[in-house]
Amino acid sequence: MKWMKFRIKTITDAEDIIISTLYDIGLEGAQIEDKIPLTALEKEQMFVDILPEGPEDDGIAYLSFFVEETEDGGLLLNGEETTKQAVLESVEEELKELRGFMDIGEGSVAVEETEDIDWINNWKQYFHQFTIDDVLVIPSWEEAAPEDQDKMILHIDPGTAFGTGMHDTTQLCIRALRKYITPETRLLDVGTGSGILAILSIMFGAKSAVGTDLDPCAIEAVRENKEANGIADEVFKLIIGNIITEREIQEQVGTECYDIVAANILAEVLVPLTPVIVNHLKKGGIYITSGIIDDKEQTVVDAVKAAGLEVLEVNHQGEWVGVVARKKSRR
Repeated sequence: MKWMKFRIKTITDAEDIIISTLYDIGLEGAQIEDKIPLTALEKEQMFVDILPEGPEDDGIAYLSFFVEETEDGGLLLNGEETTKQAVLESVEEELKELRGFMDIGEGSVAVEETEDIDWINNWKQYFHQFTIDDVLVIPSWEEAAPEDQDKMILHIDPGTAFGTGMHDTTQLCIRALRKYITPETRLLDVGTGSGILAILSIMFGAKSAVGTDLDPCAIEAVRENKEANGIADEVFKLIIGNIITEREIQEQVGTECYDIVAANILAEVLVPLTPVIVNHLKKGGIYITSGIIDDKEQTVVDAVKAAGLEVLEVNHQGEWVGVVARKKSRR
């Protein structure tokens, strides 16, 4: 499917009003590019491996809107056929009116044709099979070589939003999981994403796993990866929601019923997460964390100790840190 992209150069202060204005003429789902630093709340909500870092905010923003292109070269907007020129004129007219009462910066509009593959499939050229010790991680579009058939094979398609296991933080978690998992292990994977940690835990011999994630996109990613690895629904269940702040999610997850909790997320999230996780761990349960840049190591260690957990080991890979702790058997 082809799309026409209308890309507006503006300023960050005008982002919301431009998006709202163009929504009224049928342009929805704006892609925003700017250098505004993340807020504390946004950092807390990012259950991801790496905290994105960017250059200093320069006040410039680019807003891109995509309009479906028909087979005959026309455009389809609000279910009706139109033309590139008509859409462009409408956008420019709206921007002209906005400029009459506020600063919108340059306000220029660039138009280009694009296709789904540009943002959905291009990433595949950068992801190839690789090993983590004796585990072969392989995407669906590749096959294992004959000499790798004796390895444990994890089939993983991360999609555009979730991790593959290539990052140091994920590998720190995987090695810790392999060390502590037993046939009786019930695992909780916070910020499960593609489901890689939960799926591998089951392959390592864990009895069952529950994953939580903020992003509903995880539902399809986990479903596909479970299917690719033969993991039954009753063995690995996914819950969408914020375990830190939502009582309903905490109740669904369950109290003091997990032998291991894994959290491969940012230090900024681990700090408020840790005192919550204590309630979900069994006495003597293991807490495996990563996603910690090296200068945040002490921050996470302090948070773990403050929650009453005993630090068992601190591991390093590259500039990243993994902290493994245990809930005391007695209080």
